[in-house]
Amino acid sequence: MTGAFAPSPSLVDSRRSISPSINGLKSSNSNSNSNSNSNSNSPNGVKINGEADWSKGLFPDMEALPNDPTADITQYYGLKSSNSNSNSNGNSPNGVKINGEADWSKGLFPDMEALPNDPTAFRVGILGDLHIDPRKMEDYVEGKSHWLPILEEAKSKHGNVAVVSLGDLGESKNCDHNDINPSELFAGTTLCHEMAADFLGSFGVPYEVIGGNHDLEGIDEFDTDEENLKVFLEKHNKPTAHFAREISEKTFIVGLGSTVFRDAKFTSHEVIIDDKQIAWFEQFLIDHPADDGWKVFVFTHAPPNGSGLRVLQENHVVNGCCWLNHSDDKKCRKFIELVREHRSIKAWFSGHFHLGQDYQDSITFPTIPREEGPYPNRGSCVFAQTSVMRGGTSRDGRQQSRLLRGNKDGFEICTVDHQNGGQVRLDATILYKDTGHEVGIFAHSDVAYEHDDYFKVYSPQAGDKGYICGAEEEEMCIVSEEPVTMETRMWWRLSSGRVLGILNGMLLEYDESTMAPLGLVVAAEELLGKRLVVVDSGVEECMIDFDNMGMEGAECEGYQEREQAILMYGDDGEITVIQPNETDGSYWRKIVRNKIARMKEKRREKAAIQYAQEYLQLEKAKIKSTWGPYTSTVGNAL
Repeated sequence: MTGAFAPSPSLVDSRRSISPSINGLKSSNSNSNSNSNSNSNSPNGVKINGEADWSKGLFPDMEALPNDPTADITQYYGLKSSNSNSNSNGNSPNGVKINGEADWSKGLFPDMEALPNDPTAFRVGILGDLHIDPRKMEDYVEGKSHWLPILEEAKSKHGNVAVVSLGDLGESKNCDHNDINPSELFAGTTLCHEMAADFLGSFGVPYEVIGGNHDLEGIDEFDTDEENLKVFLEKHNKPTAHFAREISEKTFIVGLGSTVFRDAKFTSHEVIIDDKQIAWFEQFLIDHPADDGWKVFVFTHAPPNGSGLRVLQENHVVNGCCWLNHSDDKKCRKFIELVREHRSIKAWFSGHFHLGQDYQDSITFPTIPREEGPYPNRGSCVFAQTSVMRGGTSRDGRQQSRLLRGNKDGFEICTVDHQNGGQVRLDATILYKDTGHEVGIFAHSDVAYEHDDYFKVYSPQAGDKGYICGAEEEEMCIVSEEPVTMETRMWWRLSSGRVLGILNGMLLEYDESTMAPLGLVVAAEELLGKRLVVVDSGVEECMIDFDNMGMEGAECEGYQEREQAILMYGDDGEITVIQPNETDGSYWRKIVRNKIARMKEKRREKAAIQYAQEYLQLEKAKIKSTWGPYTSTVGNAL
């Protein structure tokens, strides 16, 4: 398998338990031809059997290494053999044999920060969407108590430690915080950012914070995004919306924040990284190349398109706010393009979905097993989703944070479980092979793989059985010969390159490069029981008018591909033409409009009701809004 990672399929399969062969490390009960006197010797002489207690890890006394003048740390982290003459059949490079039932919960390397004062060691506490409600602080107090000993331990070992908040600091509702304006939302207010700054500043280590889609929501207090952003930056002592901190030698943590709310063209819940930050980020990566030994860990509120994080709530897909800069095709793809180009990016952490970390698909590796699809091209980057601390904000009942720890040889991604006394669970170990290649290992299978209540987005893959060929080239392609049901699953490309698919009774659009879901085209209530067909709708080649001077090629203006029409029809003779968006040719409906505009419209409608009651003496007036020729926003990209 090509790409940044080269694991065996068992290492990254999200539906299988770890096999007895972990990165080539074989089971002690496997057939062995080893000449070793012990069937389970490790490189440092530790004997292992099927009943061994693995709670101290593969190398139980790594703390002793600094006092051993002959020790070579690369022997352990680099999996270099001190028993290289072993004739064991199928042995790993260092000849270690491991029982298939071993407990890997403490990881392959139990303490990546074992060497005292290691300048390359680091530890980062990662907090998902806080959504602080000043009336409900119990979970925050308890969550912080879980973190303090974890952070103190890192301070005593090496001091390279920090906390990162992924944004959405306040609850997006009234929290009885303003007697003068009882309808004011708490999120984005001065009080919200003051409380968040006090909380994040109480962990005893430096903290960084990035803006989420709710952090500029102080719409009653501030008239503009710029005014709101200024207070956000001041209260958190930030010079810019982004940050870069060298957490340890040759290792940076970098964050990018959302800076648009009132000025969002479509939904205000889109996480928008402005052009200035994108330009800064790209230059930062150019200045810190992997070949020079730099390692970069990135933090944003929402994940980038192409991350492969597949546990997505239906509302994020339908509303068009899954990915960074979701509504702008070019800018949306920019981040994964940077990941592919710059191998210094080792991991990318995000929140936004309010979902737990008990699923393996809350972490994605740069590559996947061959049988699961084509190489996804995610550079050298591991993507990780982060849950929430407070119970009232969780969509699946889980309350968890992320712990990132590592050194020059690799890193580990862990879960801090706030429902289990702050227990730390290893989720994945990543070891560096060189500056642009790694080996990744899942520490456990899915703890709770119950996706029935979630919209688990199917991602089209080249050659899968859901592909419907012909729509790119044929004059007519019947997409669904039978009426669409909830079980229908198929996808196709148009001649323009746009990718559409049917899943859960809905017609969705996917990114033509990453195959990530972009948004809803037709809802299930409209599509179920209907059929779809793609037909040619225009000329296949432009006409050149040689007779009229100045009109040459007039019909070629704007021509890029064969025109096509997507038709939806049932048995009643009614045919619906599914039109693309005029602005960019996309099909997914950008109908979730800016929150400010919607709130103003509601106030206007409320004024109409008040007028009807006071002046027209109408107890129950029927209020209707109009937008030019329209009386509804349904199906209109306003």
